[in-house]
Amino acid sequence: MRALALGALLMSAFALGGCSSTSIADLPMVGTPADAPARPKEAGGYLPVHDLPPDRDEEAIPPAQRAKIEAELIAARERQASAASANAASPASPATK
Repeated sequence: MRALALGALLMSAFALGGCSSTSIADLPMVGTPADAPARPKEAGGYLPVHDLPPDRDEEAIPPAQRAKIEAELIAARERQASAASANAASPASPATK
């Protein structure tokens, strides 16, 4: 009987705790780690999703390096295409049957 009463008291405390006006994260010793950033003063502020970063002064990849990368990618694509056509042309091996 005592355990039932204690369980009912505990459940009602949890139920009423959900209706409290302060959250557990706002308590001083509970909820937030020491290195957490401070909460904003304004609760409903929107994130700056339309703010764009400034334009770059120079390109991210120099043109010579970009041309080299493109040539390597084209060569890899051609190797894969020739390997795929060679595999399609050869009959299926007995191991795959």
